[in-house]
Amino acid sequence: MKRALINIDYTNDFVAEDGALTCGEPGQVIEPTIVELTNQFIKNDDVVVFAVDVHEEKDPYHPESKLFPPHNIRGTDGRTLYGHLRMTYESNADKANVLFMDKTRYSAFSGTDLDIKLRERGITELHLVGVCTDICVLHTAIEAYNLGYDIVVHKDAVASFNQAGHEWALGHFESVLGAIVK
Repeated sequence: MKRALINIDYTNDFVAEDGALTCGEPGQVIEPTIVELTNQFIKNDDVVVFAVDVHEEKDPYHPESKLFPPHNIRGTDGRTLYGHLRMTYESNADKANVLFMDKTRYSAFSGTDLDIKLRERGITELHLVGVCTDICVLHTAIEAYNLGYDIVVHKDAVASFNQAGHEWALGHFESVLGAIVK
């Protein structure tokens, strides 16, 4: 079974103390696990995807503009990968098994060619890490389920600014999507 690790939205705006839409400490404490998993997948020649939210400054048409403060604006430091994950990406960006992609909706599949890239590589199992558990990780998992992928969510490598939503999503992954939560 070929597998891929999907790093979802682990950026300064979502994780750093002064991030525009930060989950703060819950997002910061998972950094070592995310970096370790990412390095492990890269070393094993598994596919690693950095699926990173991107918004245009003052875009009145994006539906999130009504729901959240501006975040992950193209070209800003807020959109930069957080902490050591940035260095991990930068030192491996030229490898064929490492992909960086922009996403403009909660799901890493919505409006992107992620499904095509994964199927080209024979991927059948997706490992999900990042933020926010109950928003972008959840929507990516739902779409992955609908596309027929096996799903593994690393509970020590996902976080949210909403602890109740985080806990609910972990249960939903297992009980409704048949995901392995480990």
